[in-house]
Amino acid sequence: MKHAAVTGSASGIGLDCCGDLLARGWRVFGLDRAHQSHAHPNFVPIPCDVSSSESVATAFEMIGSATQTLDALICSAGILRTGALLGMSEADFDAIFAVNTRGPWLTARAALPLLERAAKPNDPARIVMVASVSAIRPKVNGGAYAASKAALVHITKVLSVELASKGILVNAIAPATVNTPMVKEVSAGSGYKLSGVSPLGRMAEPSDCTAVIRFLLSSDANYLAGAILPIDGGTSAAFDPR
Repeated sequence: MKHAAVTGSASGIGLDCCGDLLARGWRVFGLDRAHQSHAHPNFVPIPCDVSSSESVATAFEMIGSATQTLDALICSAGILRTGALLGMSEADFDAIFAVNTRGPWLTARAALPLLERAAKPNDPARIVMVASVSAIRPKVNGGAYAASKAALVHITKVLSVELASKGILVNAIAPATVNTPMVKEVSAGSGYKLSGVSPLGRMAEPSDCTAVIRFLLSSDANYLAGAILPIDGGTSAAFDPR
């Protein structure tokens, strides 16, 4: 049985990813601040605030007491705060970077010993970061979020080289707007205007992201490292003035 840790596992992309892994026979450690309702014998919920080094350390001590190896780490925890960059509060700005940038770094650091022990020559361990297409094409009133995800993209690229010799593949997905509770809450509460539908004519669903994560965890992606894969229905491909 393979083992995975998923941050942000209580909702959105993380929740969908957990369901997919469990359906395929993985044991999943779900890290989230919120209550988690997966009723599956192979799901282990762990309270965790990824912005806190103490909370992350405690979570991975719990994981380490349950397994000696970790085949995959999926960093899906994230927050969205909107507003003009110079009008944003320091608290909101710092919170965005604490969760979206520092959080994946802290969790990857804590998971490293378990990932190293899982890595095999023909079956590498994996880290998948959930970045954003906004790291490629930022959006007005979402500048801090975009900057935090751009930083995560660079963390992904550097880690992919630093960890390659250890048998750990590091890649990221870069979704456009995804139909998640986080996006709905922010757009309803602040009047933040969501991007229009993609060239494919719809918003992304969490399952669209899970499908690409599934590929990144498979043997078909054994030679992929440092990739940033847009899941945006063509949104970032070209400017459409129509």
